[in-house]
Amino acid sequence: MALFDIFKKKKEETKKPKKKEVKVKAEKKPKALDKKKSDKVKKTSVSKERAPGFAYRILKQPHITEKVTDLVGKNKYVFRVWPNANKIEIKRAVQNLYGVGVLNVRIVNIPPKKRKLGKIEGQRKGYKKAIVKVKEGQKIELMPR
Repeated sequence: MALFDIFKKKKEETKKPKKKEVKVKAEKKPKALDKKKSDKVKKTSVSKERAPGFAYRILKQPHITEKVTDLVGKNKYVFRVWPNANKIEIKRAVQNLYGVGVLNVRIVNIPPKKRKLGKIEGQRKGYKKAIVKVKEGQKIELMPR
């Protein structure tokens, strides 16, 4: 019987400090401080994401063909991008690199194609390209004059 009393006392002692911690967390003043801290953290994280020099990790090169030159009249530009890049990263990279406003980004995965040269069979590499629509009145100069 004495053994059971020992276990009961330990459980009751451990429960009491937990209740005190809950009361401390329930105060309103620390929550207001937490909000201020979270705002500061958000501001610093945005500045790190928009740091110049990360665009080369996302954009490989502009994709220039006859079809793409027709799209330039509609404020659309096409870029080859790394396979793991997503729309948000591509948008930020174009905005930072060229200093234009991006309205939307569309992504196309081009699969590898089989090619033959005599008896030898091979594959042409696949790639990922992004079609970026820029705000009206803004232009990206891909080819220097």
